[in-house]
Amino acid sequence: MSETVVVVVPDADILASTVAARLVVKIIDAQAQRGWASVVLTGGRIAAKVLRSVKDLPASDAIEWSHVDLWWGDERFLPAGHPDRNETQAREALLDALPLDPARIHAMPPSDGPDGDNPEAAAARYARDLAAAAKPGSSELPHFDVLMLGVGEDGHVASVFPEHPVTYETGTTAAVHNSPKPPPVRTTLTMSTIQTAEEVWLIAAGPDKAAPVGMAIEGTGWRQLPAAGATGTDRTLWLLDRPAAAKVPPRARSLR
Repeated sequence: MSETVVVVVPDADILASTVAARLVVKIIDAQAQRGWASVVLTGGRIAAKVLRSVKDLPASDAIEWSHVDLWWGDERFLPAGHPDRNETQAREALLDALPLDPARIHAMPPSDGPDGDNPEAAAARYARDLAAAAKPGSSELPHFDVLMLGVGEDGHVASVFPEHPVTYETGTTAAVHNSPKPPPVRTTLTMSTIQTAEEVWLIAAGPDKAAPVGMAIEGTGWRQLPAAGATGTDRTLWLLDRPAAAKVPPRARSLR
């Protein structure tokens, strides 16, 4: 049975260090079990802080980085190397400093990539990449040990926005038009894909996240508040600083 765990720490800096430490341990454990690990990265300020914290952890030296698959939950449909792309920010924060296998870094296609300025084709290409990494005959998706998500002020996760047409997409990936948050065009994993991850980690810092976090943990409908639907098959982990947890009921902080 899947469990939900809510962890609250004092501030955003401690939150980044906490998430980084958990991520390193999760990767080490996955590699001990199977020889490889698969992680879905997110974007945003707190995500960059987490990745920088990973770089500073001595325990990260125990990871065989060439045996880690990296995916992204969503991407801004911008040219390669654009500073607003999640891939660019992740590379600057950590990835460029690691001995990763380039073939195992699965970035979402940019707007100047092989599909040109066609986000539907780019999303379809990413869906094919996911399917190619799945075990033969198992599914359209590889195993994700952990899928990390930031939580937006409106409760969106990845680029799945409240009451947006993307919430009705049934494939593994989708193009997003008219995003309420710039840039307006994006590509994303769908909610059904997010829900296949072994563990989903929802990370939020700051008082502007308090309302959506509290509502999501209480069980609001996910099409109205996508963060409420982002759950892992084994565990859903809410990682919050105190301001973001201000509207989480005390009883929920020990959910299992």
